[in-house]
Amino acid sequence: MNLNELTIHELRDKLAAGETTALAIAEAVFRRIDAVESKIHAFISLMRESALEEAAAADRRIAAGDATDLTGIPIAVKDVLCTKGSPTTCGSRILENFVPPYDATVIAKLKAAGAVIIGKTNMDEFAMGSSTERSAFGLTRNPWDLERIPGGSSGGSAAAMAADECIAAIGTDTGGSIRQPASLCGVVGLKPTYGLVSRYGLVAFASSLDQIGPFAKDAEDCAIMLNALAGHDPKDSTSVPAEAPDYRMFPGREAKGWTVGIPKEYFVEGIDPEISAAVNGVIATLERLGVAFREVSLPRTKYCVAVYYIIAPSEASSNLARYDGVRYGFRSAGSRNLIDMFKQSRLEGFGSEVKRRIMIGTYSLSAGYYDAYYKKASQVRTLMRQDFDEAFKTCDALVTPVTPTPAFRIGEKMDDPIQMYLSDIFTLSTNLAGLPGISVPCGYTTTGLPIGVQFMARHFDEGKLLTIASALERETPFEKRRPAL
Repeated sequence: MNLNELTIHELRDKLAAGETTALAIAEAVFRRIDAVESKIHAFISLMRESALEEAAAADRRIAAGDATDLTGIPIAVKDVLCTKGSPTTCGSRILENFVPPYDATVIAKLKAAGAVIIGKTNMDEFAMGSSTERSAFGLTRNPWDLERIPGGSSGGSAAAMAADECIAAIGTDTGGSIRQPASLCGVVGLKPTYGLVSRYGLVAFASSLDQIGPFAKDAEDCAIMLNALAGHDPKDSTSVPAEAPDYRMFPGREAKGWTVGIPKEYFVEGIDPEISAAVNGVIATLERLGVAFREVSLPRTKYCVAVYYIIAPSEASSNLARYDGVRYGFRSAGSRNLIDMFKQSRLEGFGSEVKRRIMIGTYSLSAGYYDAYYKKASQVRTLMRQDFDEAFKTCDALVTPVTPTPAFRIGEKMDDPIQMYLSDIFTLSTNLAGLPGISVPCGYTTTGLPIGVQFMARHFDEGKLLTIASALERETPFEKRRPAL
């Protein structure tokens, strides 16, 4: 097996035993990128020179006995996180030439752990999308079927993982943007509790929903990544001042004796039958391990799409007001005056989906409509969170599909925004409630497309997600399969 195909924990053991070097691992990853990237387009930019320097520094650190679990591990980063001295575009023309003067907190933490940052991955512009077709720098293809989407908005990170172009990756999840592409690309993706991981240095989309999390090859790697990412950050006012546990102690534990809830609102008509069958297979597998299941109700689930597509665009409208062509980013040439420069810079710099959401959000926040839309949506959001609180009184976790269908064909939903939005219908409520959720591979369609299952838990109960994910992995081989590119 090639080095780029191994997990973090497998490579950690090889590095500790002197069986390989961080430089050799990085070179293996870049060889893989050179071989397949032209087919997939998972990256917007690569950091080959600095990555090889970081790998050499990691080897010195290992030799000095100062290594962590991530020392020398090549990691890809969604291009929505600030990286000092390297472009951060958010998949948008308006930030095409933006080079941040600082690192996001999560980037600084990865570097402190000795990780090797290999590049910035492609994404839907400003994380507004579900297919990674709406990047100003071209679409990303699903490694399992190059005519299909990888999911979004973190599709570049998920595709890079599935194609073994990195060992782990970072994404962001505002309405499912880690879990949905993880499911469609056959890898593990975890959205942490809101406030567990610092958002400092994350280019904002919807500030009350955005969360940073890991993509990994299995639950143990996910735990290693979360150890590096989690923790209080005084630079982020929404960061929770609490000590995070050592997440490595959860994979490998037993889930026997647990009760897992099956929300009846998530198992409805319209779900692809192969996805239903795969999720039912997960339930049967876990029942054999001693997990009990019970039906629960989350009655306000039916409002999640409407609530999300008021709150998220409203916050986006506010956050994206800063892109005016004055201080940084794209500026339209040949404008007649200042107002014209503002208008033209935003008209030319933003893509169609970003403009659509800015207009929806601006309308929702406008005088006379705020109470009817944003305020009302926020009130319903509170009720949705109460539904989850009630369900967790009798359950250790919840199980649901991640997506209603497998990966769809490129271009299939580009002209139908509502159908595109509905591809996130099973992931939105987790963000609205601030809960943690994980997508774990659980099967494949008859045509070979990956299927994921979603587990959700109480706030700051990521340990339970890692426990049940690893229990499933021990019984199934799904997370070990990779596409034949």
